[in-house]
Amino acid sequence: MAYRVIDKETMPRREQFDYFRAMAQPYVGITWELDITDLRRRQKAEGWPFFLTMLYLAGQAANRVPQLRQRIRGEDVVEYDRCDTSHTVATADGNFRYCRVRGGLPFREFLPLARAAHQAAQERPSLMEEEDEESLLFVSSLPWTPFTGLIQPTPSPADSNPRITFGGYHWRGERLILPVSLLANHALVDGRHLAQFYQELEKATAELLETP
Repeated sequence: MAYRVIDKETMPRREQFDYFRAMAQPYVGITWELDITDLRRRQKAEGWPFFLTMLYLAGQAANRVPQLRQRIRGEDVVEYDRCDTSHTVATADGNFRYCRVRGGLPFREFLPLARAAHQAAQERPSLMEEEDEESLLFVSSLPWTPFTGLIQPTPSPADSNPRITFGGYHWRGERLILPVSLLANHALVDGRHLAQFYQELEKATAELLETP
């Protein structure tokens, strides 16, 4: 995956980077509610898999926020041109596997590739895929229940991969609501970047609804 090395001496957030990077738990996150009423109606009519549809939208939104494409590599900060997603896939025995799906594709091209990758991951004997994880966006789902907050396991030392999680959707009056959680490394990402992700998620959803 192509990337560029960012000059830390000219980074606008250099002080914040150094400050938050030194913390034992440098992550920042928020849970937000996405109105999926119209999306769910279109998804059902078209026969699109719900999770893979949301996976596509999350990847689109995150890639539009440069800070969510940035990673800490040793003493450097790099920014990828594109970040693929890696999501959890449930297996028949109640466990899960990780599945990487290429991003940057139109939805009609993305969907068959995502279906094939998803099925292959279910049949793979090992949890992990043998490939570089640094550029990935980690995506998972907790479809059995809605939530208003989420605590996630994170490695030590800290990584810088954003983590996006969907909860169970639920009706609020006549609107269908989906909780969406985003967790990111605060050395790279501030509150305004979290908000930008959700704005882009709404835009990507509206764009998909306009797709012929």
